[in-house]
Amino acid sequence: MHVPTWVWLVTIAVTIGIFVFDFYAHVRTPHEPSLKESGSWTVIYILLAIVFGLGMWWVWGSEHGAEFFAGYVTEKSLSVDNLFIFLIIMSRFAVPRIYQQKVLLIGIAIALVFRGIFIAVGATVISAFSWVFYIFGIFLIFTGVKLTSGHEGDEFKENRLMKVVKKLTNTTDEYHGDKLFTRIDGKRYVTPMLMVMVAIGSTDLLFALDSIPAIFGLTKEPYIVFTANALALMGLRQLYFLLGGLLTRLVYLSKGLAVILVFIGAKMIVEELASNNLPFINGGQPVPGMPHIPIWLSLAIILGVIAITAALSLLKTRNDKR
Repeated sequence: MHVPTWVWLVTIAVTIGIFVFDFYAHVRTPHEPSLKESGSWTVIYILLAIVFGLGMWWVWGSEHGAEFFAGYVTEKSLSVDNLFIFLIIMSRFAVPRIYQQKVLLIGIAIALVFRGIFIAVGATVISAFSWVFYIFGIFLIFTGVKLTSGHEGDEFKENRLMKVVKKLTNTTDEYHGDKLFTRIDGKRYVTPMLMVMVAIGSTDLLFALDSIPAIFGLTKEPYIVFTANALALMGLRQLYFLLGGLLTRLVYLSKGLAVILVFIGAKMIVEELASNNLPFINGGQPVPGMPHIPIWLSLAIILGVIAITAALSLLKTRNDKR
């Protein structure tokens, strides 16, 4: 799959343009979005992803089109899981509802920049060392197993970046509207608005450690990895307000994501064994009999797990309520 430089530049420019449009059209004036507003824009962003995927299918073929959809669905599912810790961070910092849109948009923009760096580094490492898929696969399986023991977003602690910001700047615990900085007695202070944005953007790095290897297990094309991540993150702000209390009802979401991560991890290892060149595995020769898992089957399994997880979650919470 050859992606010209100008396509990369246009894609990045359009991505930035959408974030800028989102800020001036919806976020600049503080307000709590209605259910109708959140629902409408969630649908628009999902349709945008579908149109983009169909365009990729038409230009680069069905294989890459299917890879995009599988990657997008996986990233979207993992992004929904991110919303749990976003809720915890919002509560921890007591962010007023009318300012939460701004926090989410800028925090997500920071997260996308970090993910772009991760993707670039990951693509470079993979092109130089194909055996890194063994490491990715083992890591995803380990992460999936760990997820089954409890939700990783149940607790939130200040990360190193937040501690550095606090150490290098004066901070205040009081909100001053939606300002990131303020002056008190002539001194410049960082407000909780900036701190919560740093918290959301930097915390997403932990989730990127799962999601970036996961999508590289579905496609080796950096362009697909980047666009799937960008489109999955774009509608996350609206989805946060749309789902609202529904998030607490998705009690089995982490279990479903665990199954997906273990599946993708196993897929990476099996496919790498089929083209193995490490001397201490089968004498440096490909391992015979390793099955090839087509992308359409991966997509079907991912969609199936998500659907079953959502249905069982809603059924359990409804029964518990009764």
